[in-house]
Amino acid sequence: MFWSAPPTTDDPTSVPVTLDEAAEKATNAAGWVEENWATWLNTGLKILLILVVAFTLRMLIRKALTKLIDRMNRSAQAVEGTALGGLLVNAERRRQRSEAIGSVLRSVASFLILGTAGLMVLGAFKIDLAPLLASAGVAGVAIGFGARNLVTDFLSGVFMILEDQYGVGDSIDAGVASGEVVEVGLRVTKLRGVDGEIWYVRNGEIKRIGNLSQGWATAAVDVTVRPSEDLDRVREVITEATEEMSKDEPWNERLWGPVEVLGLTEVLLDSMTVRVSAKTMPGKKLGVEREVRWRIKRALDAAGIRIVGGIPPQLEDAPAPDPSAGVAAPSAFASPASPQSAAATPLPRTDLTK
Repeated sequence: MFWSAPPTTDDPTSVPVTLDEAAEKATNAAGWVEENWATWLNTGLKILLILVVAFTLRMLIRKALTKLIDRMNRSAQAVEGTALGGLLVNAERRRQRSEAIGSVLRSVASFLILGTAGLMVLGAFKIDLAPLLASAGVAGVAIGFGARNLVTDFLSGVFMILEDQYGVGDSIDAGVASGEVVEVGLRVTKLRGVDGEIWYVRNGEIKRIGNLSQGWATAAVDVTVRPSEDLDRVREVITEATEEMSKDEPWNERLWGPVEVLGLTEVLLDSMTVRVSAKTMPGKKLGVEREVRWRIKRALDAAGIRIVGGIPPQLEDAPAPDPSAGVAAPSAFASPASPQSAAATPLPRTDLTK
């Protein structure tokens, strides 16, 4: 028995399909599905397993990194309560550093895990990955050459944060600029200069870093006195002034050791220089030096010891000199009526032809 669909006005060229042909096509489709069902199921399970393992591994690694960062923050808070904790460890600085490290590590872990999972999924679909990897390699090389400065800045910032070379609040000398660190980034470091200006320094341009806020600093003061002064007396006066300073607030916290008189650094015919040194809190060197100079000057004045450049003692009470003492006496030749002036006047010229 044959059955054919009635022709329609929309498709006048349609070919009638018999029931046997339709049944045969359905049988072929069912057989094709039955033949490939195992392959599809295997591929689907493989892709599902890859995704489950990838996301599970990513979650575990991110959780481990988060716990590591929290432990770093807790250690910073524990040290903060100690005597030197507030000086050597800045909680805000440690927090920013740990967050930056955690962000970089999490991003790198996610990129590696998900990228590998993506390539494995493409491989499960029987896609040839060689052309794709070759194209990605060429593109990576091209991008690397084009953005080498950006890559350099990024890598320098990563290593700078990992090594804790400086942080927010530190005073540093970066070569191209110097000042207090305001913000630390993976690409740019922001500094505030002495005059209040903001410097944006690329991390790749920093060739050397001098951190003035780590460890301790040394305050050095030179005191220049006359060579006739008694050195033992000078040492005694300076020692008394600096010992009194080390007991006063806030210098007892900023001085991390006794102020020492190291000795003479220079001896000349009209002066000699005494070097005074002390170990101070980092970043407080200039303030300690100014206070040491202030107290030493007052102590030397009270002891009658004169520094070079002061007013000599014998001239302090002397009367002011007469301003007319340096004026020369008038000359006799200045008056035309004087005999000296008349004798010096040349004779008038006479005409001998008359």
